[in-house]
Amino acid sequence: MIERIENTVAFITGGASGIGLGIAAALAHRGASVAVADIRADHLAQARDQAVRDGWEDRFLGLELDIADRRAFAEALEAAEARFGPLRILVNNAGVGIAGPVAEATFGDWDWGLSVNLGGVVNGLVCGLPLLRRHGLGGHIVITSSLGALMPPRPTRGIYATAKAGLIALAEHLRLDLQHSGIGVSVLLPGPTLSKIHESEQTRPAELRAGSRFVGNATDKAPAGITWQDPGIAGQMTVEAILADRLYIVTHGEYLDAVKARNAAIEEAVRQATDIREGMRG
Repeated sequence: MIERIENTVAFITGGASGIGLGIAAALAHRGASVAVADIRADHLAQARDQAVRDGWEDRFLGLELDIADRRAFAEALEAAEARFGPLRILVNNAGVGIAGPVAEATFGDWDWGLSVNLGGVVNGLVCGLPLLRRHGLGGHIVITSSLGALMPPRPTRGIYATAKAGLIALAEHLRLDLQHSGIGVSVLLPGPTLSKIHESEQTRPAELRAGSRFVGNATDKAPAGITWQDPGIAGQMTVEAILADRLYIVTHGEYLDAVKARNAAIEEAVRQATDIREGMRG
């Protein structure tokens, strides 16, 4: 487990903007060295500028990375350890805000949305977990899902929610598997946060764009009355969860009723199961 952040080494995907950068900055301010991996070179340059302004440039490493590329992922982790030493904190944060009518999704939509939002986390675990185990120093893994994965369905979010719901199950099972290993696991469930996720389509490979109705759809809209949160808050909450070894990290309490509504529908179906089964026998 992580008892203190100072002098630890963290690797953060999607770490050059939004929530990823919020986590990187929160860790750096506590004394960690942070390797920030991101697919966009311009975002990496901006993250470096922030590190310089805030005084942690000597503990910053920017790495251009497509998390769907397994070999590149492994090489990025090697570069981070070559620069800073043994990895202790692995933050699988990178994702894309794919949005569109799921009933009309193309193979390209599914391949892109799942290969990044779900497959990219799998790549991070398969490449990064052996490092945490090999060092034997204890550590922590953070997986960024979405509070939307726990809510009733919303228009245009089918592929996104499918992947993000899978990440919750992944984190829960991973935590169970690692419970005696000294490696903690948390799943971050953010609500609306100021980020650049609505620019995601700019990074979609050209071969996965043909025929898609998703291309060009922004994902930066939230219901009226919901406050857009500064990513620094999610970063601070994540650091505190790492130190407390908490499984769930939720950033927006405003969505409690929506989560309850979905859970209530599931609970009612479970309660009705016996009656329905008995009725079939009759």
